[in-house]
Amino acid sequence: VTSIRDWAFSYCSSLRSITIPNSVKSIGESAFFECFYVTSITIPNSVTSIGIGAFEYCSSLTSITIPNSVKSIGDWAFHECSSLTSVAIGNSVTSIGNLALSNCSSLTSVTIPNSVTTIGYRAFEYCSSLTSITIPNSVTSIGSSAFSYCSSLTSITIPNSLTSIGEYAFYVCSSLTSITIPGSVTNIGESAFAWCTKL
Repeated sequence: VTSIRDWAFSYCSSLRSITIPNSVKSIGESAFFECFYVTSITIPNSVTSIGIGAFEYCSSLTSITIPNSVKSIGDWAFHECSSLTSVAIGNSVTSIGNLALSNCSSLTSVTIPNSVTTIGYRAFEYCSSLTSITIPNSVTSIGSSAFSYCSSLTSITIPNSLTSIGEYAFYVCSSLTSITIPGSVTNIGESAFAWCTKL
């Protein structure tokens, strides 16, 4: 098997574990959509792309390692993985898709590698347990609402490479007390820091 096609195992609501072999190169759109009880998935080093919504609503999934072979994380890829506590993103990923990790309400730790240049629209929205984030020097833009409603976020490091902070980017980050915006930033969108009541 070299590819897991779109919707291949979607709605397999009793599925508990998945073993993906090293021959697989791509995981298609919504391939494991609403596999509610899957707790463990190992993505092998052969995989180069994770499709749109591939693991969306896998609400029992607790951790994920995205290997160095993966170049793109699709929109909605891990949306509503509400038990996910940590994500390690491999150093070949260049973009984190729109809503890729939104509503991952248990997520406390995420590592963004230096290969990433863009953080998509609502990428980490409602990650309400995320306490800190370091944005690497490779990132040039933070999408609209990228970290909105990250209500536990107390610190964030913004690199000198950044030129644009999207609208509502840190909206209702109500635990954020300070932020340093570098001179490279030329655009800060509407309501980017609105309702950051401790800032």
